[in-house]
Amino acid sequence: MSRILKVAACQVGPIHRTDKREDSMVRLLKLLDEAAAKGAQMALFPETAFTTFFPRYLLNGNELDAFFEHGEVTTNLSTKPLFDKARELGMDICVGFAEADPELGTSKLAMDGADCFNTCIYYHARTGSTLAKYRKIHLPGDYEPFDNPDAVNQLEKRYFKPGNLGFKAFRVPDLIPYDEERGEPIFGMMICNDRRWAEAWRVLGLQGVEVVLCGYNTNGFAPEMWGKSRDDDPAEAEKLAIFHHQLVMQSNSYTNSCFSISAARCGKDDGKYGLIAGSCITDPEGRIIAQATTEGDEVVFAECDLELCRPHKLRTFNFAKHRRTEHYKRITEQTGVIEPPHLKKPKVNGAVNASSR
Repeated sequence: MSRILKVAACQVGPIHRTDKREDSMVRLLKLLDEAAAKGAQMALFPETAFTTFFPRYLLNGNELDAFFEHGEVTTNLSTKPLFDKARELGMDICVGFAEADPELGTSKLAMDGADCFNTCIYYHARTGSTLAKYRKIHLPGDYEPFDNPDAVNQLEKRYFKPGNLGFKAFRVPDLIPYDEERGEPIFGMMICNDRRWAEAWRVLGLQGVEVVLCGYNTNGFAPEMWGKSRDDDPAEAEKLAIFHHQLVMQSNSYTNSCFSISAARCGKDDGKYGLIAGSCITDPEGRIIAQATTEGDEVVFAECDLELCRPHKLRTFNFAKHRRTEHYKRITEQTGVIEPPHLKKPKVNGAVNASSR
């Protein structure tokens, strides 16, 4: 029996540092209307969807505060229109934003990230409620900006704390007819850099996830950030960044027998900072079944038969049958790399170091 779910990735093009929130909201609402016209039952928006990707800048005070959402994001005046539209259309949405503790003032917000998180929520249109919240766990980049004034910075470690809600799968009612054997579809969420970490996917996979949602803002050319070994040609670097993005979406969808949806914030913010596109929908075989064709606002749509998750969950990646957890302890007991000892003994002043014998 088929379990068809119609989904959309709402890719968003450039949003500049000085763009008004109202103008960005008009674009998000238009994308939601386009997704509805295609027949989507749920739509994914990018990481920090309401503003430019501000962690590239060194900010403080009122300017920094303006990029965060305080209080309930579904009812705040500046963000409420998106959730109202979703409810009007009867379409669930997942959307990312910068979350601040509403009790924190601007001065505290600028200090050491306070209790601020890079967050996304899953909003259930029929009940007008938040079904699940996720806070980004794998924060990339640095706390301090690079010395080079022309470098592309990634200061998430400055503005956010690592997420504290874990990777929790959840069921979503009302999307497809209820199946007594399968139950409601099982969803999971992650944000941007999380997709590069196989552990994140496997934790969701161990909860039977069928659809993974991932919004992202990913630089196309950032030599200081990625390391000088990366290609110094911006066009080639962007191709490599898109390849890496789609590689992890495809490989992890396959090894966890699930669909995945990824939605980009992309294009050149402020005419300078290039973010990759590449929004895509991937099936449990690791095949991209729909992807963006532009670097601007675009709806990527696909019909996903969740029954396609079953074959690998029952055979190739039947975790209960094939996993050998007794050999995986290093994954949770060790953080950094510990290399095997050298085979040759180190020398001191031409002689073998006695302490190494």
